[in-house]
Order: sequence, then structure tokens, then C-alpha cells
Amino acid sequence: MNNPAQIRKEILAARDRLTEPQRHSKSLLICNSLLSLDTVKCAQNIFIYVNFRSEVETVHCIKRLLEAGKQVTVPLTNVKEKRLEIIELIDPDADLVPGYCGIPEPREDLVASRSRTALQLEIIVLPGSVFDLRGGRFGYGGGYYDRLLSQVPQAKRIALAYEMQIIEKLPLQEHDEILDCIVTEKRIIHAASRNK
Repeated sequence: MNNPAQIRKEILAARDRLTEPQRHSKSLLICNSLLSLDTVKCAQNIFIYVNFRSEVETVHCIKRLLEAGKQVTVPLTNVKEKRLEIIELIDPDADLVPGYCGIPEPREDLVASRSRTALQLEIIVLPGSVFDLRGGRFGYGGGYYDRLLSQVPQAKRIALAYEMQIIEKLPLQEHDEILDCIVTEKRIIHAASRNK
């Protein structure tokens, strides 16, 4: 199956069929694995998505990163410029409100005081629809994360996914960005070097 739209549709439909308790228990395993990575333990500036719909849940993880004293930033979707703003999060319960497409995002009034630059980021934790064993990723079609990743080649790219979102090989295109690793509830997939 080489049709990206069809692959994305089938995997997302399967992901949507996971029950809330299944998603929650798998997400806790994924969060524990993410936090156990040396890369994450050593990093100070971590950019992480806030989960929406059936994505791997991240709010628990965000709270644990904040408790560990990390600077945590999250995306605010700038639709007009088709890019993600990087906003520091201090209290997820107070700082997040429904934003673009209903996704939990930082409040608009935080932008002036809490915007951060992409160059500060050491790790980018991102979602996606489908992943492969090479570190390939399909997003949701907007290209927001690909644009962010291309700005900060030095940042480690870590995706969170359920095991059922992994296939052997995606039909990647030239502009598709490669990840460093993918964390699922069953394993950590270390991708081949991005510099090859």
C-alpha cells in the first residue's frame, strides 16, 4: 500500500477505535519510557505537543517534566503563517484553552510574555498519524511540524505513538523530516542517523 492518504486514514481509524482506558494505560507506559531516555533527562528545553482526540496523551508527561524542573514549551498554531508558535507552559491547567480545531493550546494573552525561539529547543516531542522503522513520519497533512523541524536541525526529534501506528516502510517524500526515535508502549525505535 503506497497511497499516503489511504495509509493515514486506515491507521487513524484504528487509533480512534482504541478505548479511553486503553489509550490511557498505553500513554502512561509511553510517558515512562520517554522520561527514562538519557536525552530527555539531560535536556533542559523540551517542546512537546498537547494531545488531542486519540493521540498519545501528554498532559501527565508535561506535568512530570515541569516537576523535574524542565522548561516546557508547547505549540500554538499560527494558521495565517502556517507555523507553530513556541510558548512556555508553567501550569497546564491554567495555561491551556481550546484553540485551533479544538486542540488545547496556550492562551493568546501568554504569547507576548512566554514566546520562545526555536533555537532554544533541545528536544521536540511530536505526534503523527503513521511512522516507520526508519524514523519516517506522516503527520496530518498540514506540514506544521515539518516546517518547525527544518528550522531546528540540532534538536532531537522524538515521536510518541501507539505500536499500531508503526509500519515497516512509509512512502516518504523528499520534504518529509526523519525522526531520531519513536516511543511506543512496547519499545523505543532508534532511527538511523539523520545525517546519512
